[in-house]
Amino acid sequence: MITLSPRAANQVRSMQGELHAPEKKLRVFVETGGCSGFQYGMSFDEPKPDDQTFESEGVAMLVDPTSLAYLKGCSIDFDDGLHGKGFEIKNPNAQSTCGCGKSFS
Repeated sequence: MITLSPRAANQVRSMQGELHAPEKKLRVFVETGGCSGFQYGMSFDEPKPDDQTFESEGVAMLVDPTSLAYLKGCSIDFDDGLHGKGFEIKNPNAQSTCGCGKSFS
């Protein structure tokens, strides 16, 4: 399961409204790259047959099976403060993360 904080959920809903794409869901994924080997990604997408679907704070999320192995138990927050980084993923499966918080190994 992946959870969103209330701030992250509000930001996702706001972005979804700006895109005028209510039928698309938030896709959370992992891909190779970044300074630590893997990096996180998020986009709005339509479901694919092998996706897992989660809901947190009223927001539907899609995760492909490969990414799910890396993302189980993650929590996603949104920081828009003075030094805000945007979306922040806290991953209990990551052995190490880089300083930017966008990649892990």
